Amino acid sequence: MSTLLIALVSFFGFIVAYNTYGKFLARKIFQLSSDEVVPSVELQDNIDFVPTNRYVIFGHHFTAIAGTGPIVGPTIAVIWGWLPALLWVVFGSIFIGAVHDFTALVLSLRNKGRSLGDIAGTVLSPSAKLLFLILLTFILAVVVAVFGNVIASTFKDYPQSVMPTVISIPTAMILGIVIYRYGVSLLWASVVSIVILGITVFFSASYPGFSFHMPNWESTHASLNPTMLWTWTLFIYCYFASVLPVWLLLQPRDYVNSLILYIALGLMVLGLVLVGITGAADLFGSAPPLRVSEARQLGAPPILPFLFITVACGAVSGFHALVCSGTSSKQVATMKDASFVGYGGMLLEAALAVLVILSCTAGIGLGIPNIQSAAEATGSQKAMVETIDDLENEKSPASEHSSPQAVETVKGREAWNLRYKRSWASMNLGEQVGTFIEGGANFIHAIGIPIRFGQGIIAILIACFAATTIDAALRLMRYVLQELGGMLHIAPMKNRYIATAVGLAIAVTLALCKASPTAPYGTGGLILWPVFGAGNQVVAGLTLLVGGVYLMRRKVRSVYLFLPAVVMVVIPLWAMSYNILYIFLAKEQYLLTVIGVLIILLALWLVIETFRAIRRLVAMDKE
Repeated sequence: MSTLLIALVSFFGFIVAYNTYGKFLARKIFQLSSDEVVPSVELQDNIDFVPTNRYVIFGHHFTAIAGTGPIVGPTIAVIWGWLPALLWVVFGSIFIGAVHDFTALVLSLRNKGRSLGDIAGTVLSPSAKLLFLILLTFILAVVVAVFGNVIASTFKDYPQSVMPTVISIPTAMILGIVIYRYGVSLLWASVVSIVILGITVFFSASYPGFSFHMPNWESTHASLNPTMLWTWTLFIYCYFASVLPVWLLLQPRDYVNSLILYIALGLMVLGLVLVGITGAADLFGSAPPLRVSEARQLGAPPILPFLFITVACGAVSGFHALVCSGTSSKQVATMKDASFVGYGGMLLEAALAVLVILSCTAGIGLGIPNIQSAAEATGSQKAMVETIDDLENEKSPASEHSSPQAVETVKGREAWNLRYKRSWASMNLGEQVGTFIEGGANFIHAIGIPIRFGQGIIAILIACFAATTIDAALRLMRYVLQELGGMLHIAPMKNRYIATAVGLAIAVTLALCKASPTAPYGTGGLILWPVFGAGNQVVAGLTLLVGGVYLMRRKVRSVYLFLPAVVMVVIPLWAMSYNILYIFLAKEQYLLTVIGVLIILLALWLVIETFRAIRRLVAMDKE
């Protein structure tokens, strides 16, 4: 019952927070009014500015902000134990993350849909605008590079996720056309879309012939491995998603993906309820609540401050501010939807992060194959396939059709130790995503769905999440580069096709390079993850600072933004400094050192600009 109880308490807390603190912020702090004219109506152009049904825009917003962030972060953070990660996700999202997202969305809605960097120039100073835009360009480039690598790895390792992800693109485009051009009911269009994708998911997960494997031409050219080929394919798609009208591809695709995600999450919750009631999933017996000293012995950095940058999107993320002020603010149809989209969207993402934490603890505790021992006898990929088949057919280790090594299954704390009782340096993004896939599939298996099918569902969930993030991130990057082009008087950069190409070129350079001289091509984006974690959280703190100054200018109490702002500026800069002094320099990672120092300098400069703006406001009040 421990697993189910913690899930129910967490979800209930999010519901209470939305209906109390969220409404308080909307009414008393931001003073929202349904009479306010929003940018999607005032500036409607049917390309970027499109008034949108609140449930459609919620689906777009949720899938765009989520990505793999609330999955990767918690899967790594539970190395310190599940309790610290859970507490940070629940309370961090309610009092910091959701407040941050809501703030960014309202600021953009009241500034004609402008980006966060542009708004900083108005609220703080012109120099702050330039600094913010430069910082946002880097953060967005890393998002596209890292998430592109994650999707490419998911497609390579779980080919059953490819076809549904690909089919979702034309399905979404047709949905957008029939709704906006022919006025077809959203409900019926949604039902048809789900049926099509459900059939695709079933066949892709159930029959190997429907899985797609990218050819490996690495023998003829070192850079043409499957990860590279998938990355190139994804980036080509992202270019078109960035320049096409938002109603034609980006918005309906995100909405369709959100329906897939709701169903997948619903299946996980249903399975969690069943294993929770029966006691099959025991959170306390599957993983330790606190494991700080053991984690340090494995080379993990100190939990403070690193927990707060490892779990980012599930609790608070600066990237969300870019989505809020980039695409979502241009589609919200009325100001009364701001709380639903901004504050509510973040809480739903936190609920996903809670499910991830439970999947990586109680979920894998239900039983996972011991791939390490199986790989010694049969090879890891073959061992995984044989072990899954045996688990589905409930074969015993003594079965004459398989070796004991191939079917060995570990459960409880032993299963968790298999994934987490190893060095911090050996934990990579791909393996941690796989941990969530295994744990989540165990929950789904509890309701009678085969393990392989469950893993396919979770893999598709991850691929869809990440895909909706990178296409939105590239579109956001295009907005930022267009604003930079206008500010620096670079006329060609104002063109959306050129700005998208420049942004994509930067992301491609990061994603397609080698992580190390011996690593394969296409792993470069992953080495920037430590820098992204701290830099992303710094952006969140700076967003809250801008929001606090905005409230001061409106003579509204700003303590609800300034307090979390201080936390989200100090802790990430602390973590970045630790990385530079004790990790990057020690490993001679000079590129990461330079990038980290630049982020610190940009952040400190923006903090100084904030203090100057506050001092000017105080002086004006005294006059």
